[in-house]
Amino acid sequence: MKPAPRIGISVSQPSEPALGRLFNGTSRRYAEAVARAGGLPVFLPVLPGTAAAHVHYLDGLLLSGGVDVDPYLYGEAPRRGLGEVDFERDAFERELYAAAREAAVPVLGICRGMQLINVLEGGTLCQHLPDHPEYWADHAQVARPPALAHEVTLRPGTQLFARHGQTLRVNSHHHQGVKDLAPTLVASATAPDGLIEAFEAPGLLAVQWHPELLFENHPEHLMPFETLVALAREAARV
Repeated sequence: MKPAPRIGISVSQPSEPALGRLFNGTSRRYAEAVARAGGLPVFLPVLPGTAAAHVHYLDGLLLSGGVDVDPYLYGEAPRRGLGEVDFERDAFERELYAAAREAAVPVLGICRGMQLINVLEGGTLCQHLPDHPEYWADHAQVARPPALAHEVTLRPGTQLFARHGQTLRVNSHHHQGVKDLAPTLVASATAPDGLIEAFEAPGLLAVQWHPELLFENHPEHLMPFETLVALAREAARV
């Protein structure tokens, strides 16, 4: 029996101001979802320069949620409403993503992870959705998980449509979103106001919502993790 595919999960690094210490970590729910889907979760500390070595031992990569992507990465200066950014995490995840794509290691992006992938592929972001009145849907719901928010419409011919059909109800916890979609990516889900909520490419799936907070109560939301693990099994070097 082959071992479970090793799925690397990117992490945040909050600081402790009193002592100036950085911590690496993220929600355990990402790891639980990967394990439930049949993968072996591996957290990846933010250490620029180590990405290629990590990817060499991985079968799949999950870019998780977190702070905002630095707008300088997509050619913009910071604007009103931009939240915290992490230059070091951006640099490390850029390396992770580049190494994974070069090695044909499948990638799943969630929330910030989706936004970062769009930027790295040549797209741009809305730095603060409330400043864009055309996006009127509630993208920052108050109700806590596992509550759902709006529906998304799924595009025929995509992985999401094949699994869920025409629509899927999701949660929504973000203040940024895709403005210009990178030309290498195909939009696979949109919110009622037209905001892109998911995209894909060969060996890649990214969603704006947080399925790791939903899969226990809404099993259909295990699908992104199942897709990543299935792709990782196909590409596994074990």
